[in-house]
Amino acid sequence: MTNAEEQVVALGAIFEAAIQVDKLARTGQVSEGPVGCLLGSILERSPDDVMSIYGGSHHNIRQGIKALQAMLQRDTAALQRDALRYSMNLLTLERQLSKRDDMLSVLGQRIEQAGSQVEHFGVQHDNVAASLGSIYQDTLSTLKMRIQVHGDMRYLQQPDTANRIRALLLAGIRSARLWRQLDGHRWQLLISRKKLLDATGSILNG
Repeated sequence: MTNAEEQVVALGAIFEAAIQVDKLARTGQVSEGPVGCLLGSILERSPDDVMSIYGGSHHNIRQGIKALQAMLQRDTAALQRDALRYSMNLLTLERQLSKRDDMLSVLGQRIEQAGSQVEHFGVQHDNVAASLGSIYQDTLSTLKMRIQVHGDMRYLQQPDTANRIRALLLAGIRSARLWRQLDGHRWQLLISRKKLLDATGSILNG
């Protein structure tokens, strides 16, 4: 994969997390394949390559890559406004996190602990979502930038839904860190738009 294609995978995963957060907040429902893939990506500490973080295929983050493609094409009809806002907020939040070595250390320790729960319960279990959600709440939600999720209060007030939303936001941060590690910067979304757009097409059609 080219660097641009790897960056598209990371960005697509951020968008996928944002789409699933939006869907969960509005309907109380999620797409199990993408959510399992995203939550699993949080625990992937030493992957062989970028794609292996997401199960070896772009299949479960395809919707996110399509959303990224719509943004790069400036296709306003296809853009999901709240999902786009969450994606941009996740990039901003990760930038704040990158300056906090203390918080990064805590995140690493807590995520490692959550890994043993996954071995016992499986990645989609409510206990795992609660554990990952509490990691987000205790760390990232204390930073200056706070992501406000909009949706139906009937769902947002349910503890399991709130946990899953926070766990998905944590997955979004994991992919935002990957984007940074791949030399991703927000200005690239403007300056390297054509290169990234070509890379989305290459992945979606490949």
